[in-house]
Amino acid sequence: MDLIPMDPNAATAVIGSNTVKPPKPDLSLSRKAKAAIVVRLLLNNGADIPLEELPEDLQATLTQQMGKMRVVDRDTLAFVIAEFTDELERIGLSFPHGIVGAITALDGKISKQTADRLRKEAGVLQTGDPWKSIQEMDVETLRPVMENESTEVAAVVLSKLNVPKAAELLGAIPGPRAREITYAVSQTSGVSPSAVDRIGLSLATQLSMVRVMAFDEGPVERVGAILNSSTTLTRDDMLEGLQETDETFATAVRKAIFTFANIPARVVARDVPRILRDVDPDDLVLAISGAKVAGMQASADYILENMSGRMATQLREDVEEAGTPKAALAEAAMGNFVNAIRELEAAGEITLMVEEEAEE
Repeated sequence: MDLIPMDPNAATAVIGSNTVKPPKPDLSLSRKAKAAIVVRLLLNNGADIPLEELPEDLQATLTQQMGKMRVVDRDTLAFVIAEFTDELERIGLSFPHGIVGAITALDGKISKQTADRLRKEAGVLQTGDPWKSIQEMDVETLRPVMENESTEVAAVVLSKLNVPKAAELLGAIPGPRAREITYAVSQTSGVSPSAVDRIGLSLATQLSMVRVMAFDEGPVERVGAILNSSTTLTRDDMLEGLQETDETFATAVRKAIFTFANIPARVVARDVPRILRDVDPDDLVLAISGAKVAGMQASADYILENMSGRMATQLREDVEEAGTPKAALAEAAMGNFVNAIRELEAAGEITLMVEEEAEE
């Protein structure tokens, strides 16, 4: 039997007098079967396909379909891939599926409050592994779970966290409770994977619905910041009114307030030269000049004592030459001085000391 020479790309192979035609592609495949073929091919070529982001019913359908299939010939594979590629090329624009996808696509473009509200109204949680989101939560967020949930649930949580986070969390809860949970870990070997998934989903949903605060800071800090920028007359008047209305709140606000008078008690001496680099020279002269009349000479002396001798001498000469400034100008300069301190504190360049309460 002789082989007849042929073009390697020819559609048929001729052996002797018999012609053997290659199989035709199977055109009767369902869309599910075609999807399974595409996924299988991509996985075989090392593609990382985020199938976990599909709805659970689609994940199950895809898995079941792949379980039914055996062998696909090359012609059918080429036909499915060509069809798949053609469909991709016809797509001009696609939108995320469902509210979760839309929220994810708009991440950073809409406010966190709006995103949380929409997610809550739709009764959905971010897709993906709930334990991954729990792992990323800080200890203070997870501690109530360990203290208030059942010992069994707490043991599952401890077991699912990485070792450093689990150790930190265990150290943050009371000893007796920590010992109960630690022992309960020994009883978790019989917990089914589905039960662990349900616990993770429940906790992630619960923790993601933490009430969103309308303000970044508490009322004490907000009132303190407002009064910091107010004139002395307004500040004293407001504090007096708060004292009469709510003594506890007034005391907390007084502690949150930082004014020029608080400098000796709260500014570390070594930070004074750093602060002076950010203060306008004219404001410095006005603040030191007006400190005595404003009853804040101690603050002026503290600043002078903690700068270089040459600079202190020059500043005293400038103050003497300037004379006593108008009260409004001096107060504005003191306010600018305090703002410079606040900005450095916010940037983490200096740390203010906590002023000790006066002994009663």
